[in-house]
Amino acid sequence: MSVAFTKLLLRTRERFLRFPKKTLWFQPVAGGLLVGLMGWFVPQVLGVGYGYVGEALNGRMALQLMALLVVLKLLAVTTSYGSGNAGGIFGPSLFIGAMLGGTVGSIAHQLMPGYTATPGAYALVGMGTAFAGIVRAPMTSVLMIFETTRDYAVIVPLMISNLVSFFISARLQRQPIYEALALQDGIHLPSAETRQRHGKRQVIQAMHAATEVLSAQMAVREAFEQVHCSQFRAWPVTDRRGVVGVISLATLERELAEGAAAKQLGELVDAYAFPHVHTDQSLDLVLERMGTARLELLPVVSRADMHKLEGIVTLRDVLGSYGVGPHGPL
Repeated sequence: MSVAFTKLLLRTRERFLRFPKKTLWFQPVAGGLLVGLMGWFVPQVLGVGYGYVGEALNGRMALQLMALLVVLKLLAVTTSYGSGNAGGIFGPSLFIGAMLGGTVGSIAHQLMPGYTATPGAYALVGMGTAFAGIVRAPMTSVLMIFETTRDYAVIVPLMISNLVSFFISARLQRQPIYEALALQDGIHLPSAETRQRHGKRQVIQAMHAATEVLSAQMAVREAFEQVHCSQFRAWPVTDRRGVVGVISLATLERELAEGAAAKQLGELVDAYAFPHVHTDQSLDLVLERMGTARLELLPVVSRADMHKLEGIVTLRDVLGSYGVGPHGPL
């Protein structure tokens, strides 16, 4: 369930982000309408729902309703959050976990009443388990549930279920939800690898201003005519958002040979997955990414906004910083 919540939320939000900007005002309307229809028939799906969580913990909620709320809350939260409406991760993860745990506990207690605890105990463990799988914070989950209940008896089953949830969610959804949401917004936070390489030669020491950029609305033939005499062999592509990709001379020549002279450059790049680097990254990472993308130029973008172009770094810049080859742009 943690993996389903994370993947559905990210895909729903990604779909809304890809809609044209002119529909931005309508997206919350569509999401709110769908959630409102769910709440019209099942009011328990609306709001944070801590009151209903309390009922599940005390064993006062029917099995069928808990099972229904697991599905409806999952759809309501992902739709509301993805469309730009009010939403969250902390509260919904506790709600869904409690309902799922209560459902499992009710079924187990009906089948083996002499060997299982009450449904409320399962709901309590379900809260922590879902939180650990979604947020990837298993020890926080243990401390949170213990501070809530002051009951040592629940710690061992909670730790076991947390570890299982953490392992499964990490294997099926490798990127944590908060990191994935930041990447969707174009925010790149420093990783452990970046911190380890701190103090080495960095991009900021070799980069320079981007003097030649191409518009995403420009046709292939027009772009080729503009840059065929350039000193570079690759160029950043920009639109109203900023930089959205990199186009190489080889790509332009290939498209011309295939008869796609009228195709716009925006169709040849991926605005959400183009090769780039940040100012605090190392130059050996630049070489690695240049080799992977087969480019001799990479855009340097902001960590707070991947579409904000801060400069460029070329292969000659990197080699020059190591004292190899002539200095100057390539």
